[in-house]
Amino acid sequence: MAEKKAKAKKTRKKRGPNQIYLYSLKGKASSVLDLPYVFFEDIRTDLVRRAVLVARANRRQSYGPGKGAGMRHAVSTWGKGRGVARVQRLTDSRRGAQSPGTVGGRKAHPPRPWKDWSLKMNRKERMKARNSALSAIRNSEIVSNRGHRFNKKLTLPVVIEDDVENLEKTQEAVDFLQKLGVYEDIERARDGKKVRAGRGKMRGRRYKSPKSFLFVISDTFARGKAFRNLPGVDIVSPEGLNTEVLAPGGDIGRLTLFSAKAFEELREW
Repeated sequence: MAEKKAKAKKTRKKRGPNQIYLYSLKGKASSVLDLPYVFFEDIRTDLVRRAVLVARANRRQSYGPGKGAGMRHAVSTWGKGRGVARVQRLTDSRRGAQSPGTVGGRKAHPPRPWKDWSLKMNRKERMKARNSALSAIRNSEIVSNRGHRFNKKLTLPVVIEDDVENLEKTQEAVDFLQKLGVYEDIERARDGKKVRAGRGKMRGRRYKSPKSFLFVISDTFARGKAFRNLPGVDIVSPEGLNTEVLAPGGDIGRLTLFSAKAFEELREW
């Protein structure tokens, strides 16, 4: 009887080329799932990059100098005939002012606050870009080349039983990820935090941190609390899936975890 049970378990865990494993909270494969049709979309990196560019452009805010910046001076010009430049000068002084080439003067061609930074993209192209990014997450070679660290025996995307949504303690999430073989990617994001180069470090963007895995669950409001504080992790629902969260920076192949309920919703796409 024991041999028959062992054989039954082995046959249950066999999978075809278009199938993946469903993992339990113990990090073990419990059953086999068929991949939804959306995961067989052709990978179009050009559309993915453009979709991310458009999303970023549409978040830009208008900026420009103040209306009177560089113009708060009492100036006059000496005119010609004195052998000096005809630049505007402070009244009763020789010091140049207000002109673009002088200290404290206005900018010659400043950014215009009324400029429209937004970009447009066809709806079908945007949907194809999202599906392309979704298709890339099942390719372990692409995911690995993006820098993610995980157990190479895992089938991608990683689908987990719905009990994972009920975890409430961060330590419970850490223990589960260690059993699953994904926690090394959290350590990569934690240790990769660097001080940003350039002026951004003075403007509220001091640090740059790598992105870790994306966690897709059925309800982001009430569930997934245990994963919120893990470095580099983003949590979304299937409705919140877009090209930018699936391919941050336009680079396809983000390591992605699904709850079983969220994964089943993709069959309707």
